[in-house]
Amino acid sequence: WRRKGYGSYLLKEALRALGGYDREQATVFTAPLPTDPSEAAFWAKFEFQPEGTQLVRRRTPDLTAVRFVQDFLAARLTAPRLCIDATCGNGGDTAFLCGLSAASGGRVLGFDIQPEAIASTRARLETQGLAAELFCDSHANLLHHVRPGTADIVMFNFGWLPGADHRVFSTADSSIPALEAALTALRPGGVLSAILYSGRVIGTGEKQSILGWLRALPLEKYTVLVCDFANWADTAPLPCLVLKK
Repeated sequence: WRRKGYGSYLLKEALRALGGYDREQATVFTAPLPTDPSEAAFWAKFEFQPEGTQLVRRRTPDLTAVRFVQDFLAARLTAPRLCIDATCGNGGDTAFLCGLSAASGGRVLGFDIQPEAIASTRARLETQGLAAELFCDSHANLLHHVRPGTADIVMFNFGWLPGADHRVFSTADSSIPALEAALTALRPGGVLSAILYSGRVIGTGEKQSILGWLRALPLEKYTVLVCDFANWADTAPLPCLVLKK
């Protein structure tokens, strides 16, 4: 089978089915230690290395902008009472906030102006046994639903809805008012996160406008972090964090 390529195909499919190529999931696979050098070379093609009496394949998740922000929030705010996902999208951040606030019995609110995003988020939460209050409304209106100074976290993931029409995306005209509302909603010690995007379709207008807005925030009230991945492309997602004093 190995000489005909079937072995490579089957192993690759097994790894794929069990998450071995998932960029966001840590995995460990083991196999018997072979005595045949050609068989050892076969396993090495798939990143299996000798460890003691067996072969082991370890994969560490890639650090994405989304993962970076989520890890930061989870480390800084361990028992949030009120969390807001201002851009639901397909519900990834909403689900994260539900898990983060579960132990403290906190509330999670989600906003998106696109009905299909609200539907996608609701379906994702139901699948995972999670619950949040979802609003099909502009994130610029979040103070219609939240009292000032009460939120622990407000998350933004700008750009477009994955899997939907990429001609529909956020712009600075609504994004900056939403960010200003989010700062008002945050309590002292709360954190605002925003992931910014640029590229051929959406250009750089929103990204540059928001960066200018972030850098103009007064130091006596906020600490602002722009977390550039130095060896990524200029168009790569850019995570930003605002810590309210």
